[in-house]
Amino acid sequence: MFGHIHLIGKWLMTVVTQILDQMPAITKPQRKFVLVLFATILALRGRLNFRNLARYSTYSERTHHRQFHQSFDFPAFNRRAIAHVTDAATTLLVAQDATFIRKSGKQTYGLDKFWNGCAHRNEKGLELSAIAILDVARRTAYPLSAHQTPPRRNSLKEPSSELAATPQTTFQPEETRIDFYLQHLAQTVPFLPQQVRYAVFDGAFAKRKFVAGVAELDLHLISLLRVDANLRYLYTGAKARRGRPKAFDGKVNFADLSRLDCAGEVAPHITLYTAVVNSVSLKRNIRICVVLNRTKPEKPRRVVLFSTDCELSAHTIYDYYTLRFQIEFLFRDAKQFTGLNDCQARDKEALHFHFNMALAAVGVTKIEELRQHRASQPPVFSLASWKQRAFNEQLLDVFISKLALEPTVIKSHPQYDYLRTYGAIAA
Repeated sequence: MFGHIHLIGKWLMTVVTQILDQMPAITKPQRKFVLVLFATILALRGRLNFRNLARYSTYSERTHHRQFHQSFDFPAFNRRAIAHVTDAATTLLVAQDATFIRKSGKQTYGLDKFWNGCAHRNEKGLELSAIAILDVARRTAYPLSAHQTPPRRNSLKEPSSELAATPQTTFQPEETRIDFYLQHLAQTVPFLPQQVRYAVFDGAFAKRKFVAGVAELDLHLISLLRVDANLRYLYTGAKARRGRPKAFDGKVNFADLSRLDCAGEVAPHITLYTAVVNSVSLKRNIRICVVLNRTKPEKPRRVVLFSTDCELSAHTIYDYYTLRFQIEFLFRDAKQFTGLNDCQARDKEALHFHFNMALAAVGVTKIEELRQHRASQPPVFSLASWKQRAFNEQLLDVFISKLALEPTVIKSHPQYDYLRTYGAIAA
């Protein structure tokens, strides 16, 4: 076991220290632990569990277990981290999505049947609802908040120990998962940057209850509709002198786009069509953006995007919705490199800390990459390279410490930077 951990130079710890200094409610022991934990996550090889963390840190396995049960304001931390690379002039969006977390056993909080997109079926495990900020100019996402989806009441056999979910942490009979996603978003709204006005979601969130809830939060929603969605054209003709005014003018047929406005091509063989229509299921007027793909002329494909902001252009709807996929890269990096799937704890508090820490580690590393980026070079972010460099730095510091070498002499050597970046994909 490494007896000493170097705080990975000063590159990452500088931004983490600055953020923690702005959070006076954090105690000194927790502040010290969080600083070491961020560094340990990047230097660690293998699974992110308490025993493996203790191998790479000065803290014991028991200390890690105890600290993971402490509350920490991750939305406030992430909001301050995002402020390091954005300002009031930066165009930002908010995105929300859920990801499936594999978990074996029977006593873990939150076990239920959830949709696993990789397997294309419902599976037993955990689900994490995550909210991220999307940077339109940089085409990237920063994590903001994550909450574990509670289990449905009596959906699986209830744990018999003290780890059993309480009525406050399970769904009430009239509540659904859409209610939980909306509650999570409402709790996170106070931490959104002031310029955020649009929220982007995939098609699973295009439900009337959720759309209405987002509107009450003073946000415009952008999402995806089914290709057989029940939509009606708005009537724009002359008004009758008597009787109720005619409001609609026929059903939208996506096989015939002649009544929609052509907004031009966004790529070869990909054309946008748009109009303001009425959605029967959402019970409101929306602007739709039909993406027609004629790559195969004999079998054209259509995708129907929409926004509750009827003044938004079709190109903007298309651009904002395609940016939504950046939140999937957060899930990918967190699962592959920062241990999102590896939590060995079973209770709600430790799981919450673990999931948020895994995502926050991705976020602060990406933010530090942007802070170091030179405008003359194209941005390249590789979390695998950051982990490789962090491991190399820690290992070199262990050699210096254990062999009683002079740090100044070693780190000023021309080959030190080569050893520090050895094996990195993108130096």
